[in-house]
Amino acid sequence: MNKKIKYLNKQIIYFCLILLNDLYLIIQLFNQYLPIPIKPAVSQLFSKKIIVTVVLLTLLTVRLSAQKLPVNAGPYQPTDESLKQYQYPEWFRDAKFGIWAHWGPQAVPRHGDWYARELYQENNDDYKDHLARYGHPSKYGYKDIIPLWKAEKWDPEKLMTLYKKTGAKYFVSMGSHHDNFFLWNSKIHRWNAVNMGPHKDVVGTWQKAAKKEGLYFGVSEHLAASYTWFQMAHKADTAGQYKGVPYDGNDPQYADLYHTKAAPGDNGWLTTNPEWMKEWYADVKELVDTYHPDLLYSDSQLPFGDIGRSMLANFYNGNLAYHHGKPTAVYNCKEPSNGKWAQDLERGVQDSISPYPWQTDTSIGDWFYRTGQKYKTSTEILQMLVDIVSKNGNLLINIVQTPEGDLEPDVRQTLDEIGKWMAANGEGIYGTRPWKIYGEKPVDAATVKAGNFNEGKVKYTDKDIRFTSKGNNIYAFCLNVPADAVYIKSLGKDSKLNGKKIASIKMLGSNETVTWQQDGDKLVIKKPVNLPDWKVLGFDITMQ
Repeated sequence: MNKKIKYLNKQIIYFCLILLNDLYLIIQLFNQYLPIPIKPAVSQLFSKKIIVTVVLLTLLTVRLSAQKLPVNAGPYQPTDESLKQYQYPEWFRDAKFGIWAHWGPQAVPRHGDWYARELYQENNDDYKDHLARYGHPSKYGYKDIIPLWKAEKWDPEKLMTLYKKTGAKYFVSMGSHHDNFFLWNSKIHRWNAVNMGPHKDVVGTWQKAAKKEGLYFGVSEHLAASYTWFQMAHKADTAGQYKGVPYDGNDPQYADLYHTKAAPGDNGWLTTNPEWMKEWYADVKELVDTYHPDLLYSDSQLPFGDIGRSMLANFYNGNLAYHHGKPTAVYNCKEPSNGKWAQDLERGVQDSISPYPWQTDTSIGDWFYRTGQKYKTSTEILQMLVDIVSKNGNLLINIVQTPEGDLEPDVRQTLDEIGKWMAANGEGIYGTRPWKIYGEKPVDAATVKAGNFNEGKVKYTDKDIRFTSKGNNIYAFCLNVPADAVYIKSLGKDSKLNGKKIASIKMLGSNETVTWQQDGDKLVIKKPVNLPDWKVLGFDITMQ
């Protein structure tokens, strides 16, 4: 009976669309042939109403489609009300630091991020490079780059041992980038890393290595944006020798990689095509139902309304069942969570303590390997980490791998420096929670509004202090080496924030006795004689 009702609803929608279209044509005919045409304002108003109605009916179609999607059984339903029952797992709140392998065939040309799209953008540097090295994209396109990705130096177990030593508590593998190439052993998509390229289940192999080291495991999906992102492959040069020659994305035999051509106007970050939305759902469902990750990341807002809610309910329910009622599931997307997931900020930070756990995702360099790229220093990464943790967040950082799968020496050196810092200062990071305020900053410090792509806009000084807390301990981090002493106004005797007496202070990673005094307007910690090898200094302040 339900199937019949849904079928009838769909037929009604189609009938209404046809009727509205006919009415619109009638108006145009009246305007063209009658001596007294319908006033333009009336015509425009009616046209706008048609557009609004079509949009609403399209959304209704999507909603009806979402209702038919297979969702793992469990307490979560694809509604906001149901998803509000979500509880953040303690592992994510305690972990604070994760490492991401944002890695795949696009590393092969050594030109950085978005190569699969930009090789089809006429006169772009990637286009020029591709033309010179491989040939014109009408014949030699991204499909021909994929087999060149062999990952012959990839040693996931050794890398995971290194990442654990660096201090990571969770590891995230890319599932698929916008290039629509799957890094998992897919039964529904032939363009995957088992069939092509390295001929390995990249996701499954990463997962096995992560679990061996005791790390939580996540996957990232960038597929929702792939439908419009890859439309450049359907174009052609507008000038020159190959003017008008279609790129290989127009070849029907590769439509399952490049997608088919989008409808006019379907050019936003997320597609408006209901069939593509359902295809995305099936892909992500296969990924999470096969590997049961602890974390799932989407490179967008929660995609596609009710279809996205169905995906989330499916993930949460599946995780709950897989872990026998003790869920580990965390979902990241670039949208405020209101408690339903952990919001992700790409290359960005918050400006205050968030009431909900959240995450920054960033990279040590470019997103994919680029020859000669500049990497973040360990100091820059640690400053960012401490700032994020003080505001109730986690840092997920991409460690750039070469196309072959190994790391460059300077990246390894940076990871070694981070690992030494984390070994000494980790008690002020792992398992902590925000204090009453996130910290202090210089009076003339630049104001950075919370959001994406705002990292690196502040140069931290010794006046930048960040707080974390755990039990009776407050951890104060000075984000750069002090000139003579560390001054903390929030912990002065007269501070309204400080309701307890300081019992002791020690510098993390040092056995040197710390000299300090608590004045009315500030706590003064004298600069230690022997400083460690890092610039971000942590102090354990025990309260009584």
